[in-house]
Amino acid sequence: MGLTFSFSGVVLLVIALLAISAFRILREYERGVVFMLGRFWKVKGPGLIFLIPVVQQMVKVDLRTVVFDVPPQDVITRDNVSVKVNAVVYFRIVDPEKSVIQVVKYFDATSQLAQTTLRAVLGKHELDELLSERERLNLDIQKVLDTQTDAWGIKVSTVEIKHVDINETMIRAIARQAEAERERRAKIIHAEGELQASAKLLEAAQMLSQQPQAMQLRYLQTLTNIAGDKSSTIVFPMPMDIFTVLANAKGGKTAE
Repeated sequence: MGLTFSFSGVVLLVIALLAISAFRILREYERGVVFMLGRFWKVKGPGLIFLIPVVQQMVKVDLRTVVFDVPPQDVITRDNVSVKVNAVVYFRIVDPEKSVIQVVKYFDATSQLAQTTLRAVLGKHELDELLSERERLNLDIQKVLDTQTDAWGIKVSTVEIKHVDINETMIRAIARQAEAERERRAKIIHAEGELQASAKLLEAAQMLSQQPQAMQLRYLQTLTNIAGDKSSTIVFPMPMDIFTVLANAKGGKTAE
């Protein structure tokens, strides 16, 4: 009698433990991919779910956004410049079934794919584009990754290039190129200024030539401007018209 009681007690205890283990609680950001006898059945959660012991198994999946750093990659640009580039990738699971069934260790697979995609996309562009057009390159890498991971139920939302490491020789070459570009622009601006000044001087000369009295007024204005500086000696050309007027006036007095 005692043996029978102890055996039934063990059976009840096992049944109770199985019943307790059959209940699972999934958080709001978690889903459970349930398999029945090895075959996919359905995706459950969040909240309290029930699993048939032994018959059903569950794989828990986290739906929150995952962030990981892409290790520095050696990239050779289209203009044959060797650089090291690292990036950061943001992705999340949108289809728990595919993330469990279609790929083994989706995180590792996405990380490896991000590394190869980073090298492949950046290798198609020149160094100047890599330094000045990061937003466009980020979008190109994100689109390629998102397309390839779609079969795994993964959505790549953002890719950001963090750092581009260039060797010292190339940095000095870029600095020389930038300096030469600034000098070129300065010469062009100076030449354009000379051209505009010459056009204005020609216009002024044409205007003064139409009215000879304007030249005399210009002389007087120049004298007024430099008269304030008392420490300098002013040498100013005397117009020949004045001597002609004086000579005519003197000749008229002598005739009288």
